[in-house]
Amino acid sequence: MSGEGKVVCVTGASGYIASSLVKLLLDCGYTVHATVRSLDDPNKTQHLLALDGAKERLSLFEANLTVEGSFDSAVDGCLCVFHTASPVLLSVDDPQIQLIDPAVKGTLNVLKSAAKVQSLKRVVLTSSMSAVMFGSRLLEHGVIMDETWFSDPLICEQKKLWYPLSKILAEDAAVKFANENGLELVFINPGYVIGPFFQPTLNITSEGIMSLIKNKKEVMSNGIYRLVDVRDVATAHILAFENPEANGRYCMVGNVVRSIEIMKIVEKLYPSLGDSKRYKDEKCDEPLPYNVSRTKAESLGVNFTPVEVSIKDTIESLKEKNLLSF
Repeated sequence: MSGEGKVVCVTGASGYIASSLVKLLLDCGYTVHATVRSLDDPNKTQHLLALDGAKERLSLFEANLTVEGSFDSAVDGCLCVFHTASPVLLSVDDPQIQLIDPAVKGTLNVLKSAAKVQSLKRVVLTSSMSAVMFGSRLLEHGVIMDETWFSDPLICEQKKLWYPLSKILAEDAAVKFANENGLELVFINPGYVIGPFFQPTLNITSEGIMSLIKNKKEVMSNGIYRLVDVRDVATAHILAFENPEANGRYCMVGNVVRSIEIMKIVEKLYPSLGDSKRYKDEKCDEPLPYNVSRTKAESLGVNFTPVEVSIKDTIESLKEKNLLSF
C-alpha cells in the first residue's frame, strides 16, 4: 500500500477504528485530512498529532455530522473519503436523535460534501456486522453469514435494536445517494473490534473485553463474539480504496468465538488475570451457532491477525493506559 502524493479524508478521526486507520495511512505515505468534533478537546486530537508523520502530513478539521456543509473543507482536494464517524451507543434515551439521525443524516452530509469534489470518486464507509445479521434468516449451526445478508429495519425496530437499525438505514441511504450522484461506494462491516488503541479514553469494545476479564467468575460459555483486529479493519479500508475492483460490502470477522474461549486464551497468556481452576479443564463442546465468511475480505487482500495476538495486544493497551492492572 503506497499513498505518496495522495490526499484522503478520514471522518470521526479520533475514534477507535479511525485512529488506527489514520496511523496506517500516515505509515503508508498518505496525506490525511482528519475531522474531529472539537479541535479544542485534547482527547480528540493529541493521540492523532502524536502519530509518526502527523507533523508533515496530517491536518485536523472540525466537523459536525448533523451540519450540512460541515465536511466541505475537509474533503476538498481529496481522492477518497473514509467515513468512520457514527455514534456507537448501546443504550439510548432517544434513538432517533442519539443514533439514527447522526448515522443517516451524517452519512448523507459527508456524501453531499464528497459529491462536490471533482477529484473524489470513491467513499469507503465504515458500517457494521450489525447491519448484516439481524434479518429474517435463522442463525443456526452450519449457517455462514456473508455480504448478501442484510439486517431488516422492521425487525430491528420491533426488537428495539437501535444501533443495528442506524447502521442499516445509513447503508440504505448511502447506496441511494451514491447511485444518484455517481459516487463509488464500498462498505466495511466489522464485527467486535479488538486490538491496540491510541485514544486516551476507553472505547466501547475494549471496555467489553475488560469487563469480561474482570467479571471472569460470571463468564458464560455461550456468549458469542465476532472478533476482528482493529489493524485488519484499517487495512481493509485502505485496500477498498486502492483496489479499483473493490465493490459492495466486506464482512470483517476474523473469528467467531465463545467467551469461554477468550478467557482460556487470557488465562494462557496472563495466568494472573485468568482463573485456571475455572477455565483450565472447562470444555465447550456445543458447536457455534453460525460463522462468518472471510472469503470476500481475503480476496481484497486482508490477512486476518490471529485471535491470540489481538487479545494480547488489547490487554497490553489496557495495561499501558493503566486501565487494567496485574
